[in-house]
Amino acid sequence: MADSGFDPNGVGIANGNIFGFPVSEAEANIVLIPVPWDATASYGKGTSDGPQAILDASTQLDFYHPQLPEAWNTKVFMTPISEEWKQINTDLCIQAIEYIQFLEQGGQLTADSPYAAVVEHINATQTALKDNLKERATKLLSEGKLVAVLGGEHSTPLGLIEALDAQGQPFGVLQIDAHADLRDAYEGFDQSHASIMYNVLQSCNNLEQLVQVGIRDIAHSEVEITQNDKRVSTFFDWDIKRRQYEGESWKSIVDSILRFLPQRVYISFDIDGLNPALCPNTGTPVAGGFELEQINYLFFQLVESGREIVGFDLNEVSPGTTGDWDANVGARALWNLVCATEKSRMLNR
Repeated sequence: MADSGFDPNGVGIANGNIFGFPVSEAEANIVLIPVPWDATASYGKGTSDGPQAILDASTQLDFYHPQLPEAWNTKVFMTPISEEWKQINTDLCIQAIEYIQFLEQGGQLTADSPYAAVVEHINATQTALKDNLKERATKLLSEGKLVAVLGGEHSTPLGLIEALDAQGQPFGVLQIDAHADLRDAYEGFDQSHASIMYNVLQSCNNLEQLVQVGIRDIAHSEVEITQNDKRVSTFFDWDIKRRQYEGESWKSIVDSILRFLPQRVYISFDIDGLNPALCPNTGTPVAGGFELEQINYLFFQLVESGREIVGFDLNEVSPGTTGDWDANVGARALWNLVCATEKSRMLNR
């Protein structure tokens, strides 16, 4: 990119690619696939607008990174946001909102429920979405690309994770999140945003360990999974805070987190893992959480440990109705994920 005319010190250019970088898909080492989907979101809608909002905000960043020399030379490309899937999601959200309101008013989903067909249709559509992503990711992986998903709600990366699993190599998942996402078909949705890690555990034969960090809103059924499935290691937010209040350093806590991870690691970053002051419009905000720099430190310590980042997702960024704060934070979270992944790629190529 040094001879492409890109000026890392100049005004960001909105050329359609993430960060305004002059990179094509063929040239890219890292390919981001945006998935504008939030049909199963059960509290706040809007994360389907996250990819576009982050793209718009991404050119406002400066591109020096203390952990990656000449970070602006990273060859990263974001595929176009599908207007077709965006419209499908918009249409289904109208039906999903009515259905969720029905549940909140005491309704029950039964075979003869008026909403049974709605749930069945959303499930079938989301399976098609997942299969489409899996096919696209599989092709990119076969070309030697590192692939990432930009959501959308947290259900969106399942197709990518399944494509990585199909490569037949063991891997772990590092999940940053306020929620465990270990529910089975939450509200009747097979691929609910609250079920992503349950589905990963069910469908991925090569998953060695799921390491969850920052969990602070969890159902009893999910706690049972964290206690009984040896593949799951959960670092609850209240335990992390207690360790810090009693004098333990974040470095020491990060070291203890990394010990559970295998060599190859996929990162799943739900923005609500952060303090909600940083992401007030996210779908399901929860008090507590992290500063962004704490998570950046975790990611780069992961890289420094010699482990390899094999893919990632960033999800649940919702721009809200005014201002661009959520998108700004989301773009910076994405930039750090990209830089950590690029540093990992360079060390492991």
